[in-house]
Amino acid sequence: MNDRQTQRTPRSLIVTFYGAYGRGGPDGPGTAAGPVPVAALIRLLGVVGVTPPSVRSAVSRLKRRGLLVAERTPAGAAAYGLSDAARQLLADGDRRIYGRPAARLSDGWVLAVFSVPEAERHKRHLLRSRLSRLGFGTAAPGVWIAPAHLCEETRHTLERLQLAPYVDLFTGGHAGFEPTARSVARWWDLDAIAAQHRAFLATHEPVLRRWTGRGKVPPEAAYHDYLLALDAWRRLPYADPGLPSPLLPEDWPGGRAAEVFGRLHTTLRAAGARYVCDEPGRAAGAG
Repeated sequence: MNDRQTQRTPRSLIVTFYGAYGRGGPDGPGTAAGPVPVAALIRLLGVVGVTPPSVRSAVSRLKRRGLLVAERTPAGAAAYGLSDAARQLLADGDRRIYGRPAARLSDGWVLAVFSVPEAERHKRHLLRSRLSRLGFGTAAPGVWIAPAHLCEETRHTLERLQLAPYVDLFTGGHAGFEPTARSVARWWDLDAIAAQHRAFLATHEPVLRRWTGRGKVPPEAAYHDYLLALDAWRRLPYADPGLPSPLLPEDWPGGRAAEVFGRLHTTLRAAGARYVCDEPGRAAGAG
């Protein structure tokens, strides 16, 4: 992805929609008790600028990847629901996207050390890609590092992708020889991560200011702004592994970005859910 903050692809927005409103979520039961009718999905994604052909094309790709499954509503309309694998992926993401405890220096690190035979080098690429997406930095060739709080998620992900036989996981502390903060600056591109946080703030902090102090929250506007904010935010907790604050630059923007998203979530999500419920044909399950 060239610009993680501005890339609002139809496929990404559909995943974001299901994560926010198409299942049981972090705030209790989701809006969609069952599969979402195709016609409703087209109208709901149209609010954030996705055209009907783009919705259909993205849904087809997500279906081929095994994330969406074709179903029928009680009224017989064509609809799509989440596969079991997709629900697990979204549940894993909840722990990062909707808040995680701040890492402490005393928590230590998890190391992923892997070796993949040349005959299976495609799995080497998959391993590197997946560890990077989990937020790991590179300590040395074949040696990846992350805060220890990512250990269980890493184990679960590698087992699900059948990559565990190629990896050894270790936990422990950094024993030198250079200061840990200097090592962290080698293991991760902190400037690039900070730029992503600042891009999020540049787009969504003004949105938060517009909503602050408003007595009434119009459901459609709330749905629009929340879906776009969530779509931009949900990548950041993966790019940023949640390093202990003493290891970060003093002007680190990650805390402010998390605060802005948290306030948008509190202000807008429930009102957006009302819009999804009231969407014509949605609650009744009609197409």
